[in-house]
This record gives sequence, structure tokens and C-alpha cells, in this order.
Amino acid sequence: MFEISELKAKKLPELQDIAKSLNVPKYRTQKKLDLVYQILDYQAANPNKVKEVLNDDTTASKPISNEKTDEKPVKSKIGSERKPAKKREENQVKPEQNNKPDNVTEAKKPAPVKSSEKKNEGAKAKEEVKKPTEKSHSPRRDDKNGNSNSNSNSNSSRDRDNNRNSRDNSRDNNREPRKDTRNQGNKDQNHNTNSGNNSNSPKNNGNRDNRNRYREPDYEFDAIIESEGVLDIMQDNYGFLRSSDYNYLSSPDDIYVSQSQIRLFGLKTGDTVLGQIRPPKEGEKYFPLIKITKINGLDPQVVRDRISFEHLTPLFPKEKFNLAERESTVSTRIIDLFSPIGKGQRGMIVSQPKTGKTMLLKDIANAIAANHPEVYQIILLIDERPEEVTDMQRNVKGEVVASTFDREAHEHVRVANIVLEKAKRMVECGHDVVILLDSITRLARAYNTVQPASGKVLSGGVDANALHKPKRFFGAARNIENGGSLSIIATALTDTGSKMDEVIFEEFKGTGNMELQLDRKIANRRIFPAIDLTSSSTRRDDLLLDENTLQRMWVMRKYLSDMNPVEAMEFINQRFKQTKNNEEFLLSMNG
Repeated sequence: MFEISELKAKKLPELQDIAKSLNVPKYRTQKKLDLVYQILDYQAANPNKVKEVLNDDTTASKPISNEKTDEKPVKSKIGSERKPAKKREENQVKPEQNNKPDNVTEAKKPAPVKSSEKKNEGAKAKEEVKKPTEKSHSPRRDDKNGNSNSNSNSNSSRDRDNNRNSRDNSRDNNREPRKDTRNQGNKDQNHNTNSGNNSNSPKNNGNRDNRNRYREPDYEFDAIIESEGVLDIMQDNYGFLRSSDYNYLSSPDDIYVSQSQIRLFGLKTGDTVLGQIRPPKEGEKYFPLIKITKINGLDPQVVRDRISFEHLTPLFPKEKFNLAERESTVSTRIIDLFSPIGKGQRGMIVSQPKTGKTMLLKDIANAIAANHPEVYQIILLIDERPEEVTDMQRNVKGEVVASTFDREAHEHVRVANIVLEKAKRMVECGHDVVILLDSITRLARAYNTVQPASGKVLSGGVDANALHKPKRFFGAARNIENGGSLSIIATALTDTGSKMDEVIFEEFKGTGNMELQLDRKIANRRIFPAIDLTSSSTRRDDLLLDENTLQRMWVMRKYLSDMNPVEAMEFINQRFKQTKNNEEFLLSMNG
């Protein structure tokens, strides 16, 4: 086995010959010290192969020495030509007895040639190391023989010269095929050793690469995964795509969006972005967005030139939501006639506790989803009970975003703000959006809690500036000229015993263009829906109902005005249950 001290003592050509015999890759381009460590690495990885090479060297050195002794006269002749002529005369020819062993060695020449075919170039390196020692000894032997045969005659010297010349010619002739056979043997052996070491060389290369430089990962996961979220822009102008699974709050699923992407595509808070992401690299916490595919369901080039929501023209609702067809109930049929809801409606359901307002919202949501699949529907539950949230998620076809009463007030505000911004961005892109809010009273309470104290407090503990943001939320509902609408149907609590709730309701009174009153007395009689028909109406319902229906509804309202709310609801509820749809009910009025 090689030692580091032995290898350092050798010269670079000798180390290259050893590396070549061991089949070490890229040995020619390396410095001496690097080559020493590479040979030691190869020896540590393949000790058996190094032993085989060393054994071949020892077995190959014996027959090669005989060949070298045969080549002595040639070398000595070259050296003797440089000596003076006197020494040639002194060095007499060996007797014929000494020539016979030379002939024997000449006869044995083919045998070492065969063994040399199996040698590798490591053996050659050993031969070259041994050559100078053998050369140095050969003249001494000649001198001894010359002294012992100094009394021989000149004829024997001539014979010796003739024999030497013939021997030199034969050696020269034999040398050429021997080189060829050696080259062929080396090629075969290199091929075998290469095939044997192929499995180990990648491992050695990998170790060397890991020692010298960082290896790049073999797999790229960029642009494999597509993800979607709602953009929430921070104060430093970068943003995150929030997940609806976490109600648009901070979560592990957040996707980082850079400032350059926000500026390039003109993104705003609330934009629904679909794009390709990649895994985070070293030092990164989030999955970054690398390519944007869709913004609010449209091409990014189209969205870039949109008009801001504040500059869109609001109109009265002109297209009515059909709540009396598929998946309709008595509640939705009554609402469809007495207080119709249009696209862009700003409606308020005013109710006392335990009057069934949550069930009414659920019926409205399912009717809109069944009859108007083009509408994007969001059910926003603020400060509600967790079991009601679960029931709404399972029974309503729409996106349910909730912040239950066990959450803090600032979370209620954050959820409401991002839902409103999402709806605005979708309206800017021409979509019809419906938000069903339960309840706006509790949302106003949350804003009042979060609002910094201004020093002006209204009755009931409401800050003077606290109701500005809830009004902006409710006032965002509008029908947009030339496409797009935002409808908000919100519930407001009354008669809760809280002065704050009364103040909040009074502030919102008159801001809506549709009002649906629920009566606790009707609910106590177990009549649902508990709607006060005479107090419920829609502004400019003539834009939503046709002339025939409008005339019949005027007659119906005159007839019901003489009854109290309980009697009126009992009468209408009975008639609606006897008919299949609203058209049949209107026709039955003639009788």
C-alpha cells in the first residue's frame, strides 16, 4: 500500500504513471500535492485493486530484469563509444562459453513478452526506475570478463562484434512487435479497469466536488405548483396572498409577492391572484410567487388598465335576483314579491333576537346560488357562534368567511376589510358579487373597539368616528354602469337592551335601499318567516318588477294594511303554501 511520505518523495511524472496505472481520472491536469491526495483517496476507496496492481508490479519485475540484462550490450555499447579506444582493446571478448547463455536468454525472450502483455503501465514505471541501476552494473561485468579473457586472440573479438551486431539487429526487430503487444495489453487492461472502476469513479468525483465546491441540487421545483390567494399589501409595499382556508388571516400558506410584481401588474389589496410558486430557498421563510397567471379570473394585461372602484358610476338596481324558482322556500317567495332584491342592492334585515334571521339568510343564499350561478357569493359571519359557522359552511353553496365571537375585535375588522376589498376588485373586473353579512351591528361594535379614542363619545359609548368605516362597508354596495355589481344584504339587531345597538341602528337607518323587518311576535306564534309585510319594502321596486306584478302587489298591500302583522303573515303564509309558485299565487288573487 502507498504511504503519503513515499508519494511525496516521488516526482510528478512518477506519480502520474502510478495514477495512470490505477486509472485515476484527470491526473494529468493536477498539481503534485493534489495528485498525492487523489491517489490516497482512490486507495482508501479501492484497497483491493491497489493490492492487485502492486502484486502485478512485483511479478512483472522478474522477467523484465532478464530482458534488461539482454539489452545490456546495447546500452554498454552506447556508453563504450564515448570511452577512449584503449579501453576497447583492453576489454576482450568473452569466450564462446559466455555466449551460450546469451543465446539461451535470446531463446527465452518470447516468454517474458507474453507476461508483459498482461502488465500495466505501473510495471513500466518500475522498469524505468530499475534501468539506471542495471546500466551502471553492466560495464563492470564487461570489465571483469574483459580482464579474465585478456589473453584471448583477436579472432574471438571479431566474432564477438559480429554476434553483438546480429544480436542488436534481432533485438531491434523484436522490439517493435513487443511494443505493439504491450500497447495492446495495456489497452485491454485499461478497458477492464475502466469498466471495473466506473461504479466507483462517480463517488470519488462527488467526494472531490463536495470538498471543493457547493453542489447544486439535482431537482428543480420551480413553477410546478399553482396556488391562489387574496393579496394583502403591507406598509412596505410588498404583500402576501392570504388563504381562504384561514379566513384571510396570517397563515403558513401565505405566498410572498414582491414590490416589483405589485407595481408591474398594478395590483391592489383584495386582488385574487392565481400564479406559479416555488419552494423557499435558504434564508427564505415563504413560498414566493414567480409568475402570475390570472388576476380576478382575467388576463393580467386586461386588469392592469381597470378603472378604480371609487370612480365607477353607481345606479339603481335594474336586474332582479330570481328567488322564487329552483330551491325556493316560502320565505324566498315572499321576499321576491314584497321586497325584491336586485343586483347592486343595499339591503338590511332588521330583526330582534331569535326571529330566524340566520335561517332567512341561508335560504336567500341557496336561492341565489341555484338560480344565478354567475354570481360570486360571500357569506361573512362576524362575532357569531362557531356551530352556526359550521352549519353555514355545510349547507350553503358559497364562500363562507367567519370570525367567531371568541376572536379579538381587530381580527373581526381585518377579515371584514379584506372581504370588502376582494369584492371591490372583482366588481372592477365586471363580476357580480353578493355579500351576506351577519351582522353589521357586531361589526360596528368591533370597529368601535379598535378605533382610537377621538374624545367625542356619543350616547351608548359609541365613538364619534367609529361608525365611519362600517358605513363605508355598507355603502360600497352599488350597481355599476356598464357591468358589475356589488350587493350587500346585512342584518341589524334591535331591541337587544343595549343602548349602543340602538345608536348603531339609528345611524344605519335610511342608508339602505331595501329593508326587511322581522317581528318577534310572529316568531313567538311559531310562524316562519316572521316578516312584518307592511313594514318591508324595496326602494324603486318598479325597476325590478313588471307592470302586472306591480299592480297586483299594490292591491295586496292595501288588503293587508287593515290587518295586524300577525294576521297578515298567517294569511300570506297559508296562501303561499297552497300554490306552487308566485305566478299561481297572483292568479289566485282574482278569485
